[in-house]
Amino acid sequence: MQYAKPRSLFLSRQSQDLKVQQKPGRAKPAGAVKEAAASREGQAAGTGESSKMLALVLESLEEDKAEDVVSIDLTGKTPIADHMVVASGRSQRHVGAVADHLVRRMKEAGFGTSQVEGMKQGDWVLIDGGDVVIHVFRPEVREFYRLEKMWSADIPADQLAV
Repeated sequence: MQYAKPRSLFLSRQSQDLKVQQKPGRAKPAGAVKEAAASREGQAAGTGESSKMLALVLESLEEDKAEDVVSIDLTGKTPIADHMVVASGRSQRHVGAVADHLVRRMKEAGFGTSQVEGMKQGDWVLIDGGDVVIHVFRPEVREFYRLEKMWSADIPADQLAV
């Protein structure tokens, strides 16, 4: 067996044992086609779940007095999530409290435990709920990163959740 010449130093240091070889004529597992069809159907049904989660997120942010709440529809743009919500808190403590309340409400509503990053610092808290990704910023940090501008050039008035 011959290996192609590596294009980088990293590739040249990889162990030869890590090379994956595809065996010719190997068939797909019997249920692979059915699983692919079921996952497509699940994605279509999942949009109802994601809209319920989005409604819960927007309601929670409103109750906790988050500022400048923006909802961005990501369907068709990325497989990461269906929706992204960006909001601001007035201080580090407010950002942490808004994020903490939101994670609790999502868990109580049956959406499971979300992955959370940045809760201790309180400048930017990222909550990954699966179908909905939520960013809660301090205003200065939000202005610096401008996630809304990156994900949508124009935000129509009907997508603003104020």
